[in-house]
Formats: sequence, structure tokens, C-alpha cells
Amino acid sequence: MKRTIKKVAVIGSGIMGSGIACHFANIGVEVLLLDIIPRELTESETKKGLTLESPLVRNRVVNEHLANALKSKPSPIYSQKFASRITTGNTTDDMHKIAQVDWIIEVVVERLDIKKLVFDQIEEHRKPGTLVTSNTSGIPIHFMSEGRTEDFQKHFCGTHFFNPARYLKLFEIIPGPQTSSEVLDFLTGYGEKFLGKTSVVAKDTPAFIGNRIGIFGIQSLFHLVKEMDLTVEEIDKLTGPVIGRPKSATFRTVDVVGLDTLVHVANGIYENCPDDEQHELFKLPDFINKMVANKWFGSKTGQGFYKKEGKEILTLDLNTLEYRAAKKASFATLELTKTIDKPINRFKVLVKGTVKAGEFYRKSFSALFAYVSNRVPEISNELFKIDDAMKAGFGWENGPFEIWDAIGVEKGIEIMKAEGLEPAAWVNEMISAGSKSFYTIKDGATYYYDLPKKSQEKIPGQDAFIILNNIRESKKVWSNSGAIIQDLGDGILNLEFQSKMNTIGGDVLQAINKGIDLAEKEYEGLVIGNQAANFSVGANIGMIFMMAVEQEYDELNMAIKMFQDTMMRVRYSSIPVIVAPHGMTFGGGCEMSLHADKVIAAAETYMGLVEFGVGVLPGGGGSKEMALRASDLFHKNDVELNVLQEYFLTIAMAKVSTSGYEAFDTGLLQKGKDIIVVNKDRQIAEAKKHALLMAEAGYTQPIRRTDVKVLGKQALGMFLVGTDQMVAGSYISEHDKKIANKLAYVMAGGDLSEATLVSEQYLLDLEREAFLSLCTERKTLERIQHMLKTGKPLRN
Repeated sequence: MKRTIKKVAVIGSGIMGSGIACHFANIGVEVLLLDIIPRELTESETKKGLTLESPLVRNRVVNEHLANALKSKPSPIYSQKFASRITTGNTTDDMHKIAQVDWIIEVVVERLDIKKLVFDQIEEHRKPGTLVTSNTSGIPIHFMSEGRTEDFQKHFCGTHFFNPARYLKLFEIIPGPQTSSEVLDFLTGYGEKFLGKTSVVAKDTPAFIGNRIGIFGIQSLFHLVKEMDLTVEEIDKLTGPVIGRPKSATFRTVDVVGLDTLVHVANGIYENCPDDEQHELFKLPDFINKMVANKWFGSKTGQGFYKKEGKEILTLDLNTLEYRAAKKASFATLELTKTIDKPINRFKVLVKGTVKAGEFYRKSFSALFAYVSNRVPEISNELFKIDDAMKAGFGWENGPFEIWDAIGVEKGIEIMKAEGLEPAAWVNEMISAGSKSFYTIKDGATYYYDLPKKSQEKIPGQDAFIILNNIRESKKVWSNSGAIIQDLGDGILNLEFQSKMNTIGGDVLQAINKGIDLAEKEYEGLVIGNQAANFSVGANIGMIFMMAVEQEYDELNMAIKMFQDTMMRVRYSSIPVIVAPHGMTFGGGCEMSLHADKVIAAAETYMGLVEFGVGVLPGGGGSKEMALRASDLFHKNDVELNVLQEYFLTIAMAKVSTSGYEAFDTGLLQKGKDIIVVNKDRQIAEAKKHALLMAEAGYTQPIRRTDVKVLGKQALGMFLVGTDQMVAGSYISEHDKKIANKLAYVMAGGDLSEATLVSEQYLLDLEREAFLSLCTERKTLERIQHMLKTGKPLRN
């Protein structure tokens, strides 16, 4: 039976319930969000003469929760317009409406008795065959399904979203005793394809997979911090980006999540896992108990391991439990990894460290390796699921078994033994049988060590993805220091940037031209995409700064011309060029997307022409393209200036979309041409599919445009008056005004006496001239230098 999801009901509208409701709205599903009715009136309701029977009062809880969620940052919704897909109600008056939905998700408080009452109500109204799932983070599923009807149990399981539901990719699916395999297969596929998640089917064990391992890791650090006399800052330095973990590392993450939440899960594991070999480690240390007693839960109570006082961030001294000024943490061992770009390649160096940092890594990794090896097959039969859960739920770049592989399985055991630990017996058996790693790569696919079969087996479900890590070398067609071109098969090439932060310099531009050359001669199409954290932060401003400071203006002019010509080549070649942006897609990365035949953007794409922040305007065809797009929207009898102004402001205000969908509103993506993919892992495969479709449909090289309508003095005058007023009102600086006026000149097509049709090249020449002239300005150089030093824009 084919199952489709058109409408879901979410019962419970707290932070998690509203977040889940918003994410279903994100993907176009209709949502019914329900919560309880209030027991008493607020002061303002009493003043208005409302009663407990008034609809406004009865839906107050759900409406307030949803409103708070929609106002929160980062936003749980791709576009505020999508909130209209959510209808609110209450569990007393509106429970009958769940008969019309395809999936009911329970997200009420973590108490079994309350959940059972909700399931009683659900049983009364749901139609047979409707999915029912619980977003519990730890209550055993078999307790919840006890006493329910056969149809309910067959269609019931746990679906554990991680908070925030939009951003964290882990989707744990926990079957109950009677859950049908059809339901599990459906939810696994739906999670991956529609919700953009990493679906992991977990066993019904306490805290499932992600929290069992994640909380172990944090509890282990809580004990290690005292044992090794380390500070909060030192732990966060050692457990952050240097090892491929989020910037919030350990203690800052706990502050964000809430210490009370973490304590709740840790206590649950301590109580429900008496046979866990690390049982005592889940006992809370004294300093945590004191913090709980003081209600120092983190961000939600204003203080935790960190506390903000005015502009200063104070840190908790774990010995005195008093706040003090932050201290900078530094370790010689970490300095050794500065030249190693990828965290996966740093682990070998880190565990060899001779001082405190090296000792810390040996202790923490050996404890982690021993623990995860003992959890297979207890919490999962397949080791890759543990890695998937940690990457998708906790933002780790590499899972525990991947890190162990990077250090070397035998080296990992040696480190463990030195710390008095042993791996699970199956690890030694695996090595004795001649398998020296947990993972291997074969024919572009990842294989893992399967315990029951005692052999390397292919990880299922990979065929929907193209994993660049697996084909980077084996399918390489060409490379230079900044990029690599791979053959994706079926006549499609992929160009992957390899520069720092995927910045676009001369080597990347050379690679783009080479990729198009190769595709035009021997292939069918080209995809420009990568699987790094961000697509590209833009042009290499360090190179621009050096040329401008040395006053090498001829070279700078040639470099900008090369950039423009390359972007025009992306637009005008004899093969389809698909660009696949995700994450930060700024400046030159955005300009490349603007010139693609089609953009296959990830839903989490933060796109913008941000050049004003470094004192210039978009010089790689971005200013030209926004003028062209405005011109294409001019209609007879319309006020054309208003359309142009919208596109002008997208650049002048350096607007960055907070999602791929929002980029349609700013004109950076185009409806009917560009598309959004919710699961970033599918993006390259999807881009390849579209390149093939365009090639097979008979792709013809477009003809360069000579019909761009520019408005000349009429538009220029309006923009100049506007920037004058902005300076007069102290909204912008004199230098901002100078940049804005240069942009106005480009987008108006110069000071032409009347509206005129011009060519793209005419606008590109104006754009390049304006960019160059701004590079001669001291204040622009100050902005570029400040950005290079601090990573933040300067307003001067």
C-alpha cells in the first residue's frame, strides 16, 4: 500500500512540538497543532471580559507557544509565509479533527501517565491505519504501547526529533513490540527524503542511540575536567572545531540545551541501565548537583557554565563555583594541527601530544571507544548507526568509529590498554580475522564491519546519494591546488572546490573554465557542488587586498575581468551547468549561482551579495545580473523604479537569506527555474539528475543578452536622493553612501538621458570600473583588512 502524508497532527506545542510543526510546514505539509486549554484567565483576558469558554482563551496556550517559536532565532521555519500551513486548536474541542490526518505525533511532557491519557484520546478519534508516533527522548516504547489495540500498536513507534527540529538532522525511529516493518520502512524513507533527516532505526533501550552515547561523552568530560584540573574554557577549546565539533563545544552546548535537560537524561540512564559497565559515570558530580540546586541551567535561566554581564561573558570556576573573567585557553598540541585542514586527519597528531592536551585526548577517546564498542549490539546491531546518530544529532563531523579508524584500530586499543580499558571482545575478533578497520570504501560505496556476518557489508540506502569523499580520488579527471573535477558517471562532471572556506581565487576560476572545456569536448554537463560545511564564502579578498595595497590596478582589473568572464562562461556554454549551493553562499559564490542554468539549492542555504561589508560592490557579474533580473520583470504601465529598487536594496543592504526558500523572495533564486532540496546529502545526486535531463532534452547554448532595459538618469536621481537622506538620518556612513552611489550608477546603466536597451557586457564594464575605483579608497581597504583579521564587517 502506498502511503502519503498530506496532513499531520502534532499534540503538544512546547518548544519541541512547535518546532516539529514548523518543520512539517517547511516541507509543505498541512499541520494541526493542539495543546491543552488553560485553567484560569490572565489579567488582560479578565479586563477584556473574556471567559474560560472564549475561543481566544481556549487556544491561548497553543497560540502563544507557536508565536514564540516563530519569533525565535534561529528561526524554525524556512519562510514566515509557511506558518499559514499550521492550524491551531486544543485537545478538548479539536481532538476529533485528528480523524482527518495521516500521522499523529505526540510531543507532550515526558511522563508516561500523561502520555497514556493522550493515547486514550487518540484511540478514540484516529482512523485505522493512521500513523501514531511519540517524540519521547527516553521513555521505553513498549511501556507506551501496552494495552493499546492491535491496529494502534502496528502503526505506533517512537520518532525522536532532536531540538531544534529544523537544524539537527537526527531522526531516531524506535519500534515497539508490534510495529509493522512497513511502518518502519515508510518512516525511514520519509525522514530521509521529505524531512531531510538522517533516519536511524534504534533499539528500544534507555535514551536510544544519540543520547546514550552523547550523554556518556558529556558525563565523561564532567568527571575528566576535575580529574585533570582543567577549566571550562580549556575543555571547550579541546572539544570544539579542532576535532570537528560545533563551536559551542561542550559547556556552551550544555548551556544552550539546558543543564536540567541533560541531568534528566543522565539520571534516566543511571536508573535504567544498572548493568552498564560505566554505570557510576552517569552519577552526577558534586559541582553539577550544586548548579542544579542553584538553578544555573544555562541560557534559559541567564547563567550556567557561562554568564553574560553587560557585554562581558564570565566563566564559572568549577572549584569555587564563582564566576570570573574568561581566560584564553591555548595548547601547543593544537598548534601542530593548524596546517591540517580536515579534522579527520588531526586525530593521529592529537593523541600523540606529549603535554596536557595529548593526555586529555588519550583519556577521552579511549573511554569513548571502549564505551561505543560495548554498545554494539546492545543499542544497535550496526556500528554505522552510532556514527550516523552522533554526526546528525550532536553535530560531530566524524562519528566515534570513524575517529577510531583515523587513529588506527590497533593504535586505539593500545591507547585504551594504557588507560586500563579494554574494547569489546568483537573488536579483537575482527582484527584477528584480518579486518583492520571498521569501514572500507569500494567502488564509491562505504562498507562497514558487520558483527553477525563477520565481514565488511555495504551500508544500505547509499544509492540515492553521491558521496564525494568516496570518489574524490578514484573518479578524478583533473585537479589543481584549489579544486578537483570528478566524473559522476553518465556523462556528468562535478567540480568541487578545495580552497580554504571554498573561497574563489585564480585556481578555482581556472578549474571552472577547465571543467566547462572538458564537458564541452567529451561530456554532457557540469555540476558545481561540494559537501563541505559551506558552498563558498566568496572571492579571495586577501588576494584583492594585496593587489589594491600594492596598487597593481592593471592586474586587479585583469583578475576582476577573469572572474566576470568565468561567470559568463557558466551562463553561456554549450553544456548545462548546474550549481548546488548550501550553507554560506556569499559574494562570488552567490554570483556563480546567479549565472547557473539551474540552481539546486539545499533548504539550508544562506545566500547573499554581501560585498558592501568589505567596501565594494558585487564585481563578478552580480550587480549586472540584478539589473538584468529587474529589467526582465518590467511590465507595461508598471512603476519600473519600484522593481529596480527592490533588487538594488538586496545588494545595498547585503541581505542574506535565512533559507533557500527565502532566496526566492530576494530575487537570488528564480521560481520555475531553481529548486530546493531538503536533504543536503541528496543534493549532488539531484543536481546530476537535472544536468542529465537538460542535456537529454537538447540543451542549446543561450545567446548573450543585448536587451537589458536600464532606466538611466531617472533611476540614478532617485537612488542619489535616497542615499543623501540615509546619510542625513545617520542610517549610513559617507563611505556607505559612496558605495551605494556607485552601485546605483551601475544598475541604472550610467547617467543615460532616457531608458535604453543595453548589453550585459556594457553593464559588466560599468560594474568592473566601479569595483576598481572602490579598491583605491582607503576606507574600503580598511574594511577588507578588518574582515581578514576578525572575520567581521567594519562600519567606517
